[in-house]
This record gives sequence, structure tokens and C-alpha cells, in this order.
Amino acid sequence: MRAKVKKNRRLRAFSACNTLHLCQNRQQMIGAIIGDIVGSRFEWDNNKSKKFTFLHESCFPTDDSFMTLAIGAAILRSKPDFTDLSQQAVQWMQEIGRAYPDGCYGGRFAGWLLEDDPQPYNSFGNGAAMRVSAVGYAGNSEAEVKKLSHAVTAVTHNHPEGLKGAEATAMAIYLARTGSKKEDIRRYIRRNYYDLNFTLDDIWEDYQFNETCQETVPQALQAFFESSDFEDAVRNAISIGGDSDTLAAITGSVAAAYYGVPTDIRSKALTYLDKFHLAILQEFESRYPDAAK
Repeated sequence: MRAKVKKNRRLRAFSACNTLHLCQNRQQMIGAIIGDIVGSRFEWDNNKSKKFTFLHESCFPTDDSFMTLAIGAAILRSKPDFTDLSQQAVQWMQEIGRAYPDGCYGGRFAGWLLEDDPQPYNSFGNGAAMRVSAVGYAGNSEAEVKKLSHAVTAVTHNHPEGLKGAEATAMAIYLARTGSKKEDIRRYIRRNYYDLNFTLDDIWEDYQFNETCQETVPQALQAFFESSDFEDAVRNAISIGGDSDTLAAITGSVAAAYYGVPTDIRSKALTYLDKFHLAILQEFESRYPDAAK
């Protein structure tokens, strides 16, 4: 069930925005959100196949979408030099997490959302990677993307594997949206982050639910590398099972930057979001139009 937002002053600032004219040719965070929504009904009931209704009536946004939007909001409300981005990330993740308490958050993170003095807890969970897509659009260089990724990740997932998973995802998005070829992105990931010495067929039979970055991000990226278009990438991610919504969110975030999102899929996905979510998405897309599309 979709949680009802309890609005405070900061949340109302986004809700007051005009959400009627979302541009159809700007992809940004919508890729992660679509992947999350598509995968939501398969997280605890895996579909080891690419054959399924893509955006089914039983789908819904989960914590992956909420925290993706929270990081987008943090970037929008941070200073121009991003010196307060970590603080903004904490504030927006807590505010949105508390406003949407039915987001299926992980146990430790759910506790962190309610803490008065939240501190990082050495996590290497895949939540670090599923929420980071806005960074791949806000950063103007490899160095800045890495800096922003660390800023929004280390507030919770300060384990080296958590930081790596988020950075690898953000860098794949940045390279994809700035025009790098798929093989060049793959080469960069292999050189700096993960070996990717497997195919989806290699892992299909035995791959199981896993909430770590090191056992989610490589698989999600491989689903992108073996894809032919945005929808095919998300279907690849779903087909291997595991933590389906998070896998598909990570895959979708990179695939959207590389391929773009078909208008019909985007339009359908937007119907799963409320006005508050749409307001953040609109403002982010207005601030960071997709230069590669």
C-alpha cells in the first residue's frame, strides 16, 4: 500500500510546485524509479523469466524510489558548491523516510531514519547504489561525481564496499549520459570496480536474494550490458531473481541514461507517483536536463 505523506514545511515546498508539465524527453531519476516499481512485486516472489507484464497494476514504489527522490531533493537544496550535501542527504532521507513509513526499508536503515543524531553504520547494503542515480546527473566531471557519491553515501553506507557500489553505479550513469559507448563503460567498471567475469546465463540458476552491494551491483550492471534497450535491461534484471526491485532500480538508472526511456513507459510509471514525488522529479529534471538525449 502506498503510504500517505505527512507534510511539513520542507515537504510542502516541493508539493506546491507545478507538476502538470513534466518533460517527456528527460530521463534522470525516472530510470531507477521505473526499475523499482517494475520489480516491486517480484522482490519476495521472484520471476526467473523475462516474460511478465511490465508495469502491472499490483506494482508500487518502494524505498528505492523514495530514497532516490530524497537524494535528488538533497542535491536540489544543497549549496552550489555542494559543501552541505551530506547534511542535506541526511535531512531529506529522514524527512521522506518518515513521511513514507511503509517503504519496506531495511531494518538498520529504518532505525537510522528515526534517530535524532543519525550516524553512519558501516553498511555495505545495496541501498547505497539504488538511491544514487541523481549524482550521475549533477556531477560535471568524473571527480565531481565521485565526490558527490561519497557525500550522499558515507552518511550511512561508509563501508568500502558500500561506497564502491554507489560510486560504480553513479559513474556508469555519468559515462552513459555523457555519450560513452557501452563497451567503454564496461571497461571502466572492470578496471575500477568489478571484474564482471560472468554472463546472466552463468548465474541465472543459482543467483539468490542478496542485499549487499558486492552481490547486487555487478549483476545489475551486467543486466544493462547485455541489454538491447531500456525495457530489455529492466527485464534482464528481473529475470535473474534476487532482490528484484533494487536490481532493477540500479539497472534502470544506467539504462535510462544510455538509451532514454520510451514515452509510453514513462507516462505509465508516473501514474504510480503522488504529487510530492512528481514535484521533486520535475524540479530535478528542470535543473539537470539530460544533455545526451
